[in-house]
Parts: sequence; C-alpha cells; structure tokens
Amino acid sequence: MGLVLVTGGARSGKSALAVGIAVAQERPVAFLATAQAGDADMAARIARHRAERPPDWRTIEEPLALGRAIGATPAGDCLLIDCLSLWTANALAAGDADAVAEAGREAAALAARRAGPTVAVTNEVGMGVVPATPLGRRYRDLLGRVNAIWAAAADEAAFVVAGRSLRLDP
Repeated sequence: MGLVLVTGGARSGKSALAVGIAVAQERPVAFLATAQAGDADMAARIARHRAERPPDWRTIEEPLALGRAIGATPAGDCLLIDCLSLWTANALAAGDADAVAEAGREAAALAARRAGPTVAVTNEVGMGVVPATPLGRRYRDLLGRVNAIWAAAADEAAFVVAGRSLRLDP
C-alpha cells in the first residue's frame, strides 16, 4: 500500500475508515491534523478526534505547511492526513487558488513517494448545492481540483457513503 485517498461527505465515516486502515498497519502511525480551533465548536471537534486516536500515535498539528509536515514524518511510518478539506480552506485563506493547487500537487507527490503508507482524508463537496457566495464557489472548485490531484497520485481511492466504502477505479 502506498497512498490511499479516502473521500466522501461530512460525517460519512471517512475518518473511521482511515483510522481502521492505519490501525491495521504494523508500523508506527503519525497523525497529521490540519484543523485549527477557531471557535468553541471546532475546539470540541478536535478534542473528540484526539480522544478517538490510539495513545501511541504521534500527532502533528499543521494547518498550512502540508508538504513540509509530510517530508518531516519518518519515511517508514504510516502517515494519516486528516484532512485535505481543512488544509485547502486554510491555504485558500492564506493565498490564491493556483498556488494552493500547486502546493497540493507537490504534497501529493511527496505522499506518493513515501516508503511507508499514507492515508489522506478529504471531503467531497462537489455533489451538493452550488454555494451561494463567490468564496464558497472558489473553495468548492479548488477542493475538487485538490481531490483530483490527490486521487491521480493515489494507489487506491475510496468513496465513503453512510459508513460504507466504494473503491474508486483509476
């Protein structure tokens, strides 16, 4: 197993599937968290996710420098990235969409070249309502580009719906 991309809707079971894949590995696991606690609700979500992880996993909290964090993770470890959706939002707020897509491309290439397995989680946001605001539409379109870039670099991809996963063929 090299790079695995896990996508799906909100609360679909993506993270649970990714954690299950990582738990099944016989390697140390590094969990790369991209969330930032901008409010009390997000802080509570982050705390819940932390509590769900096995205590022996190493956590790396990095909201922006995704490529640097991937490169700094020991090569043989299993790396779980949760999630590309938040990273994309963070990066879009800090820069332009083309720069974010290129940073996503570089990070995906790094992840695909790792000796250890990498599991990346991301939301699928292109199947719902068209966002009402220009920023919402830019984010949806950019995340679609980032997801396609990571899927192209991945050895395996899965779409999760209602806790069930579907394998996505290349």
